[in-house]
Amino acid sequence: MKTRLFLILLLSVSAVVVTLTAQDNAPPAPPASESADLSAEAAEAAANTAQTILDSLVEGGPFIMIPLALLSFVAVLLIIFYIFTIRQGTVVSDKFMNAADALIRKQDYLGLIAVCNRENECIARIVYKTLDFATKNPTASFDEVREVTEAEGTRQASILNNRISYLNDIGRIAPMVGLLGTVVGMIKAFESIGKSSGVQHMELAPGVAQALVTTAAGLIISLPALIFYSIFRGKVQKLIAELEAAMTHIMALLAAQYKRANYRASARRDNENE
Repeated sequence: MKTRLFLILLLSVSAVVVTLTAQDNAPPAPPASESADLSAEAAEAAANTAQTILDSLVEGGPFIMIPLALLSFVAVLLIIFYIFTIRQGTVVSDKFMNAADALIRKQDYLGLIAVCNRENECIARIVYKTLDFATKNPTASFDEVREVTEAEGTRQASILNNRISYLNDIGRIAPMVGLLGTVVGMIKAFESIGKSSGVQHMELAPGVAQALVTTAAGLIISLPALIFYSIFRGKVQKLIAELEAAMTHIMALLAAQYKRANYRASARRDNENE
């Protein structure tokens, strides 16, 4: 106990000594007027930087910068939309799977169709197509029902993959648009050289820099678009795997019900023959 009290006292004294030493060695604070001048200079430098960036974007030309601005706007909207729509609850949910499991075991297919109409999940659309075909074609075999399920599952997976492909397209188109602006700017710069023989090489530099602005803008749009596309592609592949697992579970339940129905029908025929 005494040793613990001694250590606490020693640490307290050390902390006080370190604090006093830091205060003694700290540089003197600048006067209030100098602090205000520094703040004003920092604000002016930030404003000048922002103005320089804006001027550079304007110099890129409206015919190229406006399409790039539209592409960036669409990319931001798509990213926000995918964040809220590409998730497990929109493809497969435990709530729907539990309801489908219970209704299939009860052979309440019409009730399950009603549940599918209320839900907006990919698995609900697949189950709806399957049961709609099975109820409208009672003589269809289980293999035919399975083909309908697999076709609808493939369609839903393609919809998920095609949905995120727009972000990939923006990531590929934006650099091409920026490169087009650069080529047009370079053509104009070299045309000015051909028309006036007195142009020096140093005078050509501003025109080349202006032409490269569009390429830089295209790359700035392309890189985040491709990064988010890679992220969403991984999520989509994971969701498709979960969708396939849910489809397999549903089809296994339906197969068991078909076998039970066939067994009952064969037993009824045997009793009638006897």
